[in-house]
Amino acid sequence: MEKWTPKHEAPEPLEGPVVATITGGTILWFVLFLVQLPFYGWFDDHDATWWVWTCLAGAGLGLIGIWYVRGRDAAIKRDAARKAAPAAE
Repeated sequence: MEKWTPKHEAPEPLEGPVVATITGGTILWFVLFLVQLPFYGWFDDHDATWWVWTCLAGAGLGLIGIWYVRGRDAAIKRDAARKAAPAAE
C-alpha cells in the first residue's frame, strides 16, 4: 500500500497574538489555582490534590511559555527589520 502524500504545497502557518494568548492562559491557570486553594482540605479528603497542583504547574509552565514566545516574537521582528533594511537603502 502506498503512503498518501499531498500534491499541493502546505499553506503558511497562521500568526496571531501568541504572546497575549499565552499570557491569558497563564493568568487563567493561576486564577484557577487561587480559586481552588481555599478548598484544599476538600481536595485532600477526596485524594484529588493533584487538581490544585496541576493548576499551579500550568501557571509555572505558562511563565516559561511567556518568556519563550516573547523571545520568539522579538526574533521574528528583528528578522523582518533586517530583511526590510536593504530594501530601504
